[in-house]
Amino acid sequence: MGALPVFRWRLAPDGYATRRQLRAQGLRPGGQDVAAQLERPRRRRPPLVAYLYRIDQAKPVRPMTPARWAALAKANAARRICPTCHRDAGYVIPPTLGMCTPCAFPEPSPELRSA
Repeated sequence: MGALPVFRWRLAPDGYATRRQLRAQGLRPGGQDVAAQLERPRRRRPPLVAYLYRIDQAKPVRPMTPARWAALAKANAARRICPTCHRDAGYVIPPTLGMCTPCAFPEPSPELRSA
């Protein structure tokens, strides 16, 4: 990458933007290399770094096609299917549990509750 210009936090010149700022403008880096970086100093830790891209070299975001919408819907539906009971939980299953809440925390049977 070579030597990059380094700017202090909030002091980048016009014409540069982070990925998020590009996306908010409907743009993407489009294969260009990082043009500069921002550094925010922190006490007793390494500085926070944000990479900047040139706005004039950015390309427009590719539009979503019907096939991409369908693939995204299928991927989101797969995140809601419980691998244990194979039902749609109606919410994204937490990765920490790995299954829907009723499967992770089953109700005790009536015989065990009365004992």
